[in-house]
Amino acid sequence: MAKGTQTRERIMDIAEAAILQKGFGATSIEELIAEAEITKSGFFYHFPDKTELARALMRRYLAREDAVFDELFGRAAELNDDPLHGFLIGLKLFAEMMADMPEGNPGCLVATYCYNERLFDGDIQQMTADGVLSWRRRFRRQLDLIIKKYPPRETVDLDALADMVSGVVEGGIIMSKVLRDPKVVADQIMQFRTYIKLLFQPAI
Repeated sequence: MAKGTQTRERIMDIAEAAILQKGFGATSIEELIAEAEITKSGFFYHFPDKTELARALMRRYLAREDAVFDELFGRAAELNDDPLHGFLIGLKLFAEMMADMPEGNPGCLVATYCYNERLFDGDIQQMTADGVLSWRRRFRRQLDLIIKKYPPRETVDLDALADMVSGVVEGGIIMSKVLRDPKVVADQIMQFRTYIKLLFQPAI
């Protein structure tokens, strides 16, 4: 990796950690410069302003998130080609990944941006909305495959059900921080998995 690219990534790593810890507004360019050990002109070479840094962070975060889900649920599909069982395996792998974070999940950048929405322009607000909707589309596609083979035991709105993944993960992250218990997120994902299993389980 070129030195310039390494510096840019380091700035973004430092910024993302700070933003997840204390918010965008409380994170200053000066502290990022100090921790990255670069000059102010070095920072502005990579990011003309703080807004552009926010955009770059969101683009990178969403790309990484997509890659993680592609890998987890792609592996699940390889292990079991049944849509329901594959989805259940994917959720289990997701829970295990969250449980393997010894310090707990640091947080979701999409949610953090939403909490601070007034600080961002329309482009960044749209990026955060797109991030949330991408989760809906991803899980709705899987639910559409499931429902073709397994009629739900109760009437269900598939968009709302797909959105539950975001709700469960974001709520779990908040609870884990409040309770200082990193296992909460994984436990919540497993509870959602149980709900999916019961919802689509064929009647005996």
